[in-house]
Amino acid sequence: MKIAVCWKWVSLDREREADRRWSGVSAADEAALQIALTIADTANALPGAVASEVLVICLGPAGADDVLRDAIAAGATTVMRVDASTELDSQVVAVALAEHLGDRDLVLCGDYSLDRGTGSVPAFLADELSSAQALGLLEVRPPSGDASGTFRVVRRLDGGRREILDVTVPAVLSVEGSAASLRRAALASSLAARNAPVETVRGPHGRLPEAEIHPYRPRARVMPAPAGGSLERVRQILDIGGGDPHAELLTLEPSAAAAMIVEQLRDWGYLDVSASAHPGTD
Repeated sequence: MKIAVCWKWVSLDREREADRRWSGVSAADEAALQIALTIADTANALPGAVASEVLVICLGPAGADDVLRDAIAAGATTVMRVDASTELDSQVVAVALAEHLGDRDLVLCGDYSLDRGTGSVPAFLADELSSAQALGLLEVRPPSGDASGTFRVVRRLDGGRREILDVTVPAVLSVEGSAASLRRAALASSLAARNAPVETVRGPHGRLPEAEIHPYRPRARVMPAPAGGSLERVRQILDIGGGDPHAELLTLEPSAAAAMIVEQLRDWGYLDVSASAHPGTD
């Protein structure tokens, strides 16, 4: 079985990117690797099984190489770094990672990163890979008899409830940090991993332009210029002394009533006048 684990390397202090005290991956990312290693060990123990592969892939600068070497020390087969900014939009990150995960049976991710980002990359990955997805998992149980079979997973729900799902590969799973604890690497493995090669591929650079978002503000109503004397104007403002009523009671068919409401909103400036030339866009 070919398994991939997606890590998000984060630097909490941009002035100390090379200092490991201020950078790393989350406990959820480490849990994803431990589950991947457990699945690989289970698959390798099956009679006649082909050796499983565990790839750990990470998007980030050269400072992320150290944590990838930690993954090798823990038991990952290979590692890869997509050289790109960690400030990229989540969908752009998913597209960049998916380019190297098309042949993977199972993709595991942490459900949160060290900087507590959006957590949306696993869902975007599943869409890019056209795979099944199960997110925010507490437990992932490897298939007992067939390495390519169905995984039974346990997902947290509100109110302390749990949801049990059967997920068939190919699939993308994200796990909570409590799902597993990453095994401690042996000293010999840690020393050997210090100089292990990290495959580096070029990724997207720059950042997507962010849309400028403003709070909703309806168009100002166009009012006629005041007419008449001061006393009449005051009466109009205070609604004193009769005049045209501000409310009108009508009995209409639903379609006619809806059309009148839309037309009134358009007159008041709440709807774009240009939309009237394109029916169905309101």
